[in-house]
Amino acid sequence: MLYLTIRTDNIAAVNQVIASEFRLSELVQMMPITDTDADPDAITVIEETIQVSLDWSESLPPILLPRPLVFSPENLLTVVFIRLDNWEKAYEYGRHDRSLADTIDLTNRLQAGVSVDVPARPVNGVGTFETYRRWHNRAVALHYGNLETDTDDDVSEAYQTALSHAPDADYTAYTTKHYATLLLDTGQLAVSNQVLAQAAVPELSDAAKHELLAVQYAVWLQQLVVPYDADLLEQTKTALWQVLQYYENQQRTIQVGLLLVDAAQVANFTNSFAESLGYISRAVTIFRNEEVPELLANALYRKGVLLYTWAQSGNPQFYRPAMEAYQEALKVFTQQNAPAVFAEIQHHLGVIFAEIPDEVKKKSIWAAVSSSSFQQALAYFTREEFPYEYATICNHYANALTKYPQAAKSDNYAKAIGYYRDALRVRTAEDYPYERALTILNYLEAGWYVGEDDPENQRALYNDMVKKASEVRFLVTDEALINDAEQHLQRLGELVIG
Repeated sequence: MLYLTIRTDNIAAVNQVIASEFRLSELVQMMPITDTDADPDAITVIEETIQVSLDWSESLPPILLPRPLVFSPENLLTVVFIRLDNWEKAYEYGRHDRSLADTIDLTNRLQAGVSVDVPARPVNGVGTFETYRRWHNRAVALHYGNLETDTDDDVSEAYQTALSHAPDADYTAYTTKHYATLLLDTGQLAVSNQVLAQAAVPELSDAAKHELLAVQYAVWLQQLVVPYDADLLEQTKTALWQVLQYYENQQRTIQVGLLLVDAAQVANFTNSFAESLGYISRAVTIFRNEEVPELLANALYRKGVLLYTWAQSGNPQFYRPAMEAYQEALKVFTQQNAPAVFAEIQHHLGVIFAEIPDEVKKKSIWAAVSSSSFQQALAYFTREEFPYEYATICNHYANALTKYPQAAKSDNYAKAIGYYRDALRVRTAEDYPYERALTILNYLEAGWYVGEDDPENQRALYNDMVKKASEVRFLVTDEALINDAEQHLQRLGELVIG
């Protein structure tokens, strides 16, 4: 049960330090400094200093320790217990050095997600590693920290200043990885591309090169919009596969799973459904085996979206597996914990329950749960706060109502007309002409089946159908949609309304 490796030119001295803690030797492997096959993440003790490699694996928050770190029992045990995630011991041995103790506390607080104080702005030491380290740690705290007080400090300034003091290409890449991630997350894709390009120099280590590439492909992925640029799509796929193979060789299983989720998205862009489903299914298996419920739920949600999309494209056999993926995802994405995701899943389940192939006698049950799902979706996506989503759900709910078995005491088509009208109040000709045209055609189709006996109401519905059908030609240039509307107008013209 070995958890970390120490490479050293003084095995006897290091063994003595490790032996001072009960059974610590069971968790630490000792290797001579001459062993070139040692773990690249090993702690190195050489020439009376402790050297810690850059943590690219993201096992801890990206906080840098002081350097050089003099070899002493306290310093070595501090570093060892940080790596072993034993913070009580790390605090105990690190308290002798204020700078080291502050670094331990910041790392632990970021790891635990509790409030942090932002490290002060360095005011001296220009050109030293310590200046770089302090600016880097300050940037990381501003970026990832749960700050105790509101601050106007600029995280980009902290990252940029750290980069100007970085001692070599790998440290530049290390800071760049997190700065570019910040830019990616805030939608500054062009700037992210720029800083990544500046850091991608030939002398980078293999690890640094692939870690930058991991952020780079994510930026390109965000830049892919319909219609997809073929060159950018191919560039993204190539980079993603390089990083995936690297992580697989490094046995970074969780990261492999996350990459497979993205690979599924890229494959779906090229309509490679089987390939996309294979990737997302592998990701689900990885997250299930690694027992990470949040990532598993996200992968199941993405799998549900994929299956739902393909079912909507004329493959109804995928409705049931989409339903199963969504329902398992809801074990984590509850209405309390993730109301937006919960509501979106309920929206899709409403469609699925209305469309899912099954024997006739079960259709009434599916209709009931479908209606309930739509209502839960609309409880979150209100017209006031989410008008576009509200209109989409109303349109889908109305479509579903036309597919439900006819109720004994109510008219599903009349209800559908009401929801189509709700959707059309949002989907105006000025804002959403194409969506409005589609909803109008759905509305017209349902209008023919409304069971209305009152002559006045019949006339009102007839006039509204004529008005809306006449509107389509001014909304879109799509000949198929215009022809559908003209056919409705022709049929309406043949009616005799009292």
